[in-house]
Amino acid sequence: MRDPTRGGLATTLNEIARQSGVAIRLEEAAIPVRDGVSAACELLGYDPLYVANEGKLVAIVAAEAAEAILAAMRQHPLGAEAAIIGTVTAEPAGQVLLRTRIGGTRLVDMLTGEMLPRIC
Repeated sequence: MRDPTRGGLATTLNEIARQSGVAIRLEEAAIPVRDGVSAACELLGYDPLYVANEGKLVAIVAAEAAEAILAAMRQHPLGAEAAIIGTVTAEPAGQVLLRTRIGGTRLVDMLTGEMLPRIC
């Protein structure tokens, strides 16, 4: 388990993937991001995967236990939005990949430097 406060979900998962020598494959559509957060990130040019997640946790569990753990977490009011957002695989070791809502795949890298808004 990890706390994704600093560097958000993306940085936390990159640390885990690199330290463990595994790949993490995320499903963008499965990641719970509140509408207000999405709107603020869009307005400010932030990627919600790198925004600090105060009071959240990332848990990597055995696949066969995932549904039972998810059900237990959802029984608590603070875990009502818990979700299975991806899987751990062997390759490509040390990387985090995101399957986008439109079916593409993108590399989710470590946050480098300070988070600055995207300027398009």
